[in-house]
Amino acid sequence: MQRRGFLTTSVATSAALTVGLPLTARTASAAPWSAPEASRLVLWYDKPAAQWLEALPLGNGRLGAMVFGGPDTERLQLNEDTLWAGGPYEPANPRGLAGLPEIRRRVFAGEWAAAQQLIDSTFMGDPLGELMYQTVGNLRLSFAGMDAGEVTGYRRELDLDTAVATTTYTRGNVAYRREVFASHPDQVIVVRLTADGPGALSFTAAFDSPQQAETSSPDRITAALEGTGQTREGVPGQVRFRALVRAHSEGGAVRSENGTLTVDGADAVTLLVSVGSSYNNYRDASGDHRARAERPLNAAAGAPYGKLRSRHVRDHRALFGRLSLDLGTTEAAALPTDQRVAAFAGGEDPHLVTLHYQYGRYLLIASSRPGTQPATLQGIWNEELSPPWDSKYTININTEMNYWPAPATNLLECWEPVFALLDDLAEAGRRTARVQYGADGWVAHHNTDVWRGTAPVDGAFWGMWPTGGAWLATSVWEHYRFTGDRAALRRRLPVLEGAVRFFLDALVPDPTTGHLVTCPSVSPENAHHPGVSACAGPTMDNQILRDLFDGYLAACDTLGISSPYGQRVREARAGLPPMKIGAQGQLQEWQHDWDAGAPEQHHRHVSHLYGLHPSNQITKRGTPDLFRAALRTLELRGDAGTGWSLAWKINFWARAEDGARSFKLLTDLLTPERTAPNLFDLHPPFQIDGNFGATAGVTEWLLQSHTDEVHLLPALPPQLPDGQVTGLLARGGLTVDLTWRGGELRRARLSARQGGTVRLRTAVPVTVRSADGAAPEVRRPEKAVSVFRTKKGGDYVITPR
Repeated sequence: MQRRGFLTTSVATSAALTVGLPLTARTASAAPWSAPEASRLVLWYDKPAAQWLEALPLGNGRLGAMVFGGPDTERLQLNEDTLWAGGPYEPANPRGLAGLPEIRRRVFAGEWAAAQQLIDSTFMGDPLGELMYQTVGNLRLSFAGMDAGEVTGYRRELDLDTAVATTTYTRGNVAYRREVFASHPDQVIVVRLTADGPGALSFTAAFDSPQQAETSSPDRITAALEGTGQTREGVPGQVRFRALVRAHSEGGAVRSENGTLTVDGADAVTLLVSVGSSYNNYRDASGDHRARAERPLNAAAGAPYGKLRSRHVRDHRALFGRLSLDLGTTEAAALPTDQRVAAFAGGEDPHLVTLHYQYGRYLLIASSRPGTQPATLQGIWNEELSPPWDSKYTININTEMNYWPAPATNLLECWEPVFALLDDLAEAGRRTARVQYGADGWVAHHNTDVWRGTAPVDGAFWGMWPTGGAWLATSVWEHYRFTGDRAALRRRLPVLEGAVRFFLDALVPDPTTGHLVTCPSVSPENAHHPGVSACAGPTMDNQILRDLFDGYLAACDTLGISSPYGQRVREARAGLPPMKIGAQGQLQEWQHDWDAGAPEQHHRHVSHLYGLHPSNQITKRGTPDLFRAALRTLELRGDAGTGWSLAWKINFWARAEDGARSFKLLTDLLTPERTAPNLFDLHPPFQIDGNFGATAGVTEWLLQSHTDEVHLLPALPPQLPDGQVTGLLARGGLTVDLTWRGGELRRARLSARQGGTVRLRTAVPVTVRSADGAAPEVRRPEKAVSVFRTKKGGDYVITPR
């Protein structure tokens, strides 16, 4: 992959750092391997996928495909982002409000088990479980009629730069090639089959599905699958879907009969795959699924393969190509990807860090585009009818983690589905707020689904957490911090205000301390005493509400709006409990110092460190006592964890500016126990949030801006002494390029997308010059802090003094 460089050739000591050349552990001439080839951003394998976690993911935000690459039988497992079980439903429990005073009395009286029982019996949503994301089924190609000779030279790969999966092999002296991609511009999945022998392609193609579905042949070159999502949780299945595959051959013959496409003696074949559903929005599933499947298929059928491919690659690169990262390449990069994961902990393979990082960005582009549903617990890739945790939106960490990389890694458009989700939740959650709390505004608990369920679900132990919607709503102000987009902030202010209004009504005084607290609530999924999680005012809730209230007040101030709720918000914020340090020197997870006696001392959720990351309420320089307490909590909680939990800890230690410890946690993640052969993150089982969280964590090594201070290389691991990155985004509307050598900053470039004051922190004092050579006025309030003004559109070069 060609990389954008910004070092000058004056760095004569390292040819690896010359513009346009990848970093390598040795010169190309000294190596028996090709450094440029090995440094490509490619997942590759020397055998077909035998299981789903070996298959390669493709997606256009709406359609997903897992490609297996078999020479005898190709399988494309298919998803469409609105194919969920059930249909529109209203989960708010009308019995909840009457029981709320007694639930609160029991919590404050320390009768936690009794409170939890009353929540389970009177306050949980109906249905108790939400609905699940489901598979469309499979498209299978069978090549049984072709030469059955030995397969040689087999290779399958996924090129992250082009978002094309390729399978190549030779059989019977004929070289076969298969390319697959999911086109966002054309809204179809494209399969291109070629061979270097005339008439060498013969195969059948047919759908199958675990859904209740039927296959048919609507015309002579098309096969179809049609069905309806399942009835689950007592909610009738209402999402109808239709999948189509159409063959266009060059040479040979095509026919479709009884739901099976047959291709005989073709020189080349292009298959177009389309899926449509009847889902309109969370209230309505009555759309025309047939037309939605047919329109993009018919439109794409008029374009030659080369044009379809070039449109797809151009669209993908417009997002993916904004950021490049080079951490160096060693001989390990020449191995198949699954072998690299197995060997990572025992040998030097910095390029795998780069590949895994960019894979996270690739997956976000593939699973989240404007107009699509947000990425679920599995992105858009799921082969089951009953996937783990229903593959829905768990908003007590997992959905939020999915989007941590979106702003910082220059994928702001991929964040848009979260704001569409917030629009829906703000509407759906109004009834839950009114019916169950007697409160104004809106609320969402620890889970939601495509039908935008907002009531507590699953059970009181997990589901009695009213702060999930508030956490998501903090994205509104965070988006402004990155973009300065006042129009978007104004448009989204009602969502933010609605979340604020709920808590103005729902917070209650703690009778012991007088502080305003959420009650009932939980510290997500963690028990403070055996079997019980119900509590009042857990630390995470208070931290989230500070961010919610502060973001709202800042948004009103930015927009010049005098809010009728402003004074109440300021008073409520002042009434929240402060963070507390417990007897072990740790940050307390609850209002009472229960941490040392909690049943799971190494629980995967470290919720009370939200204030350290993703928030900025706990910082090394601003709150040193709380910072030390947060690190003590991390030590007590331990490094072990599920895949996504390890990813969060990568971010925690990066915020602690401990790159070595953070890198160690990435090493723990990049093992076969936590990373599948196709680099999917494993809880286990598969959860995609660990992929996204790890990408965010590596970004935190290189650039931090959460305190409105741009900190360059704040947590660079010693294992990565040389590197370069271009295209990172910092809060304040800055694009940042960095080069470092020997663990030290060599050069940086800041591009101001909006003018303003920059406070820049570096390890050593630096010189600041604009790209035209002029030196802006720089103040230095600290030895390694530079403060200067930028102009919109200006570029500023940073070098060590």
